[in-house]
Amino acid sequence: MAQEQILEVEKVHKAYGDLEVLRGIDFSLCRGEVVCIIGPSGSGKSTLLRCLNMLEKPDAGRILLKGEEVFGEGKLKGLDQLRRELGMVFQNFNLFPHLCAIDNVSIGQTKVLGRKKAVADEKSKAMLASVGLEDKMNEFPDRLSGGQQQRVAIARALAMDPEVMLFDEVTSALDPELVKGVLDVLRKLADEGMTMVCVTHEMGFARDVGDRVIFMDGGVIVEEGKPDDVLGNPQEERTRKFLGLVLDH
Repeated sequence: MAQEQILEVEKVHKAYGDLEVLRGIDFSLCRGEVVCIIGPSGSGKSTLLRCLNMLEKPDAGRILLKGEEVFGEGKLKGLDQLRRELGMVFQNFNLFPHLCAIDNVSIGQTKVLGRKKAVADEKSKAMLASVGLEDKMNEFPDRLSGGQQQRVAIARALAMDPEVMLFDEVTSALDPELVKGVLDVLRKLADEGMTMVCVTHEMGFARDVGDRVIFMDGGVIVEEGKPDDVLGNPQEERTRKFLGLVLDH
């Protein structure tokens, strides 16, 4: 039985002035799939992620969510639905400094989903427990490590019950000893069947957790396939060159 396609991207372009950042991206995502996007800085990885949930509006192309067009012919349709269905976690945690962990996780639920505070707080407790922070619920961000703050940000996105989670280099701002705790949360989500797109420079994570790896360079998808194929036996010279720089052989 064919897997259900949850997200489809067709010929997406994005430029900033004369700089073409995305040059006709075609990409689809099936329910329960984990796709890891790798590539050098400036290759368009983060811009693609930001176009998926319309933090950046593409210049051309189509984006379909569960078969419904949410962007096409230069027009945005159903932004609220798109933002609800696609949770996003960034390099920088973007927590509200004046709110404790549980309130950071609850605020989107009450403001966007209209959940009652008590219901939202129950959900927040469950989400914080799922990322290993049940004992930090009442702490403010400045009392949490970078890794703990990032896990609060993940809990906040999960509490909105998204269909897809987008992760943009979520470990790149962390000290090395804090990276594992965050990657363990992502591994757990993958094991639980969450549909995920991860822009990452953690090649071991991409190999272990990804169902598919996409290598981007210069605003195009150069190569994609199973992690062992793309990382272990790349077919394209650009992929080989990049991996030669980032992998310890």
